[in-house]
Amino acid sequence: MTQKPNIKTLVLRKTIDDDIANEIIEDKKTSIFKSLLKKPKKEEVHVDSIKLFHECLLIVSGRYVADYYRKAIHNISVDSNVKEVTFGGGVFPIKEKSGLKKAFAGNRGKNKIEFPLEEHVFVEEENELVFDYNGNEIDFPFKINSKTIENYPEQILTSNSSNVRNPKISHESAIKLLKDALKSPLEKNIRKLTEEFTVEKINEVYIPIYEARLTGPKNKTGLLRLDAVRKKIL
Repeated sequence: MTQKPNIKTLVLRKTIDDDIANEIIEDKKTSIFKSLLKKPKKEEVHVDSIKLFHECLLIVSGRYVADYYRKAIHNISVDSNVKEVTFGGGVFPIKEKSGLKKAFAGNRGKNKIEFPLEEHVFVEEENELVFDYNGNEIDFPFKINSKTIENYPEQILTSNSSNVRNPKISHESAIKLLKDALKSPLEKNIRKLTEEFTVEKINEVYIPIYEARLTGPKNKTGLLRLDAVRKKIL
């Protein structure tokens, strides 16, 4: 059984304005065309355009619970002079010692008895996965609180709709990956399995990113991406 929550949309606030973004791009533009032997001069690299995009990171979190019975064998130690144990209407003989154990322990070592039992197992796992715009799993590098997010995310995305990049991975695919991460392979010989998978959170977090299209020496083109939250070249 899978339960799915409402989807929450968040937009992170820029920590730089357009002017500062232009300055950073102007300062870093030659890095795109840098090689091991040569770095172009700033006047050799032209900024053709700068656009602000909102690129989505998808966050899914959930919980997996399983309840089942499995067959198991438990060993107990008994005195060396015990040959068998009667338990629950059954008779359980001692486990034969190997020749090596007999040689070392003789008749003084403890005897072992194997009990075939059934265990009642309860499993509970929680996890969170983050996917970048291209659907790759990543660590979430941002802080989310009232100071870092926009108050009206839908309005911001609508006003910049042509430059909004929705996640390439579908919610269903992300949820399946989360479920696979939570659900460990079950043992053989189990019975009365009941399991529940609950999706607790689906967040679409839009990151403001400046993209500058550049032309360098010999008319080579490049793309410079600037994270407008962390002031970081991507």
